[in-house]
Amino acid sequence: MNPPFGLTQVQFAAAVVGVIALAFLGFLGGRTWMMRRRDARRVARITSGAADYLRNVLVPDGNGGDYHLDFVMLTSRGVVIIDMRDIIGNVFGGDQMTDWTLMDGARRSTFANPQSGLYDRIASVKAIAVDTPVEGRIVFTKRAKFPKGLPRFTVMIDSVGAEFPRLGAAELEIAVSRYRPGWTRLKETVKPSPHFRASPVAVA
Repeated sequence: MNPPFGLTQVQFAAAVVGVIALAFLGFLGGRTWMMRRRDARRVARITSGAADYLRNVLVPDGNGGDYHLDFVMLTSRGVVIIDMRDIIGNVFGGDQMTDWTLMDGARRSTFANPQSGLYDRIASVKAIAVDTPVEGRIVFTKRAKFPKGLPRFTVMIDSVGAEFPRLGAAELEIAVSRYRPGWTRLKETVKPSPHFRASPVAVA
């Protein structure tokens, strides 16, 4: 079979490779765009009630090391730390359990109870944002299910807005004004984390 349009075999092969390469690049570009759009929606859902927030930062642990924070927000209730978990399957965990179990079909795995790590992060932030209330939540995306119920300080991503509702701009600013000094100290202390996670996953 002769190549069409008067092309040589080499020219035709190069054209085919070029078309395939463009199609592949288009696929990658579309996939990247979809991932960024999904991530933007996730960030908006988490931070909708915040007057300000930081994402993917390191906070000193007081012992020469650092803790990674997925999100830390300034809200009407003070500073809130968000530990994101994006895992697939049924999660079985409890406040007194050392490890939580993930069941995804026939696959079974465990990961460390994230509550203890959250408590450590809260303590580190409190040491910096003196006299500022500090809370924390472990937030799971909709791909996780909790058949036995949610452990303490664990919420689903769609419930974050109800936990920390959005106020009007003026009302929110009045509510957070007393927390601004502590928030400023925190912003001046943290540093960017090299462990950037657009969709944090934490399963061992």
